Amino acid sequence: MRDIGRRSFITAAGALATASAIGSNAYATGHARDAATADEYVDVQLLNITDLHGYLQGAPGAHSIITGAGGKTYTVGGVAYMAAHLERLRDGRRNSLFFAPGDLFSGWEFDAATFADEPTIEALNAMGLDFASAGNHEFDKSAKFLTAHMEDGESFPVVGRDDAFPDSTGRRFRGAEFPYYSANMVWNANGELVLPPYNIEYVDAGGGRRLPIGFIHLTAIGTESFPGSYQPGLRTLDELETANRCAAELKSRGVRAIVLSMHDGAVAGSDFSSGSNPSGPAYELALRVSPDIDAIVTGHWHCAFTMMLPDPDGVPRPFVEAGCYGQLVNEINLRLDPDTGAVIRELTTATNHPNTRDVTPDPDLKSIAGYWADYGSRRARSRLGTQTASFTRQRNAVGESTMGNLVADWALWAGRQPLDPMADAAAHPNTPAELAVIAVAPRVGQAVIAGDLIRDAQTGGTVTFAQAWNSVGFGDPIMTVTVTGRQLHDALEEQWAPTAGGGLGFSPLAVSGNVRYTFDAAGAVGRRIDPAEVFIDGKALDLTRRYRLAAPSYTLINQDGFSAFTGFTAPVRHTRDFESFVSFVRTKKQLTPAPLNRVAVKNAQVPGARTGTVTQRQQLLQADGSVVPRPEAALRTALTGGAEGQRAPGGFRVPC
Repeated sequence: MRDIGRRSFITAAGALATASAIGSNAYATGHARDAATADEYVDVQLLNITDLHGYLQGAPGAHSIITGAGGKTYTVGGVAYMAAHLERLRDGRRNSLFFAPGDLFSGWEFDAATFADEPTIEALNAMGLDFASAGNHEFDKSAKFLTAHMEDGESFPVVGRDDAFPDSTGRRFRGAEFPYYSANMVWNANGELVLPPYNIEYVDAGGGRRLPIGFIHLTAIGTESFPGSYQPGLRTLDELETANRCAAELKSRGVRAIVLSMHDGAVAGSDFSSGSNPSGPAYELALRVSPDIDAIVTGHWHCAFTMMLPDPDGVPRPFVEAGCYGQLVNEINLRLDPDTGAVIRELTTATNHPNTRDVTPDPDLKSIAGYWADYGSRRARSRLGTQTASFTRQRNAVGESTMGNLVADWALWAGRQPLDPMADAAAHPNTPAELAVIAVAPRVGQAVIAGDLIRDAQTGGTVTFAQAWNSVGFGDPIMTVTVTGRQLHDALEEQWAPTAGGGLGFSPLAVSGNVRYTFDAAGAVGRRIDPAEVFIDGKALDLTRRYRLAAPSYTLINQDGFSAFTGFTAPVRHTRDFESFVSFVRTKKQLTPAPLNRVAVKNAQVPGARTGTVTQRQQLLQADGSVVPRPEAALRTALTGGAEGQRAPGGFRVPC
């Protein structure tokens, strides 16, 4: 290793005395903070953000307040302020790279989500993002959508309605000016990579020389089976094995400085400027992954920390995460040996900078964010169709509601649609759905129905874009799957379950309009449904027959508490829920409430008969009283019992 030079910097061995796995400062050694003036090395600045989720205006609700050292709080968020901070951080830096470990788009801010997330890409282009790892949410529509539309700018199917909107300059969307990478996302059928696994960037070493830095990219393990990014045609490879293999490949190509950018994360305290008591999959990987990797940048868990962790050889390296929703910009400073290109680990620093709103916002980014906010307001008021009466979630005695029936009918319609041009090739035939179910009051998690559709008499019953978009959806796809009649019967039985104190819980399923069934109010749990009294298109349920069922991915993978559906086969993915429901309203043109006659009850007057009690789930609120975004709320309750990043049975669970 090159002699460290004119300062008495301590050696790597000495660094171990000052760096620990828990709560260490974000300096490899106590002397690293002075390394900015060590001009005998090649300085490289790495700037990164993560999990922006399209929040261009600012971080939502309580996420706009973050806590730093000493309990000091900061108001943060907004791409216009982020651009101003980036300009300050980059000032005077010859070698600066700006990247992100995933989930930049596909979120819940209306101004971005309703425009196919193109506003987010315009903002990131304007901020000069160099490259990004693909997170799970980058696959929320399809791998083809990510590569053909978001990267290359191809449109589908209707320009200006579904995508390819005019941007703030008046030009149609042209795609990202930066590439996406993933070393462990592959096509399930053949094992081929969906995206390039890593990239090599070259920095100016002076005298006309350039030095390489390699970046390995990982997507969260299991992305293909998450509710939003449920993609039967994809598969994620083991993170540790993949990272080690890529590190070895980069080293064989002469790369001596390597960074791991991974869309998987950890929890490490509540102070964004340090790290304490780390846990989570990224932390476990960080302790084991190849010592050839010099820094580990994480995301996905919406946490904020910056610290040094020892690699398997005991040498410290940065381990960081920059929160979410534009809260922070993380900065890692590397010093490279000008002869070998290796990182001088003793001189590495890492800092999380709050994206505060006390600076003058960048005018270009302010203009971009403002343009899309105004465009979003106009689109929200646009007319999709009409309704002849209101649809509400008010349930009758057997669990039916006009809104529940409407959404079940939409799910059946969605499950009968052809695949759109940007869908990935399906491994199974797109056999149309024969029936659909919707969990209107799930035992766990949040209902896919977000609100009522109230008729506005003054507009003649106009259904606006915003009304349709905001009434249904998590951002999950409707799936068609093959299930047996026995599974359908068992799912109907699962609507009832014992509760504490001898009570009977009721979690009603809405069924599509071609289904009728009767339940026995005097029957025991698990014996309330007679298959002979369940009819699909007028025919009694056959327990041995296979049926094509349409339902949200969230329900089918047992996030609603209906385990009977697990083990389904031949899954085919359709359009995401809120986009699909908008298309449904636009196609139907006029909505009329259906009669509440799909569910009947018998023996209701028999002594001991019980319909059951529906548990009213309270909305999760943030510290400022605002409602937690629905997809995040659903995952908090279903996967973690309410706490982000908490270890749950079966492993670590995350919010998004």
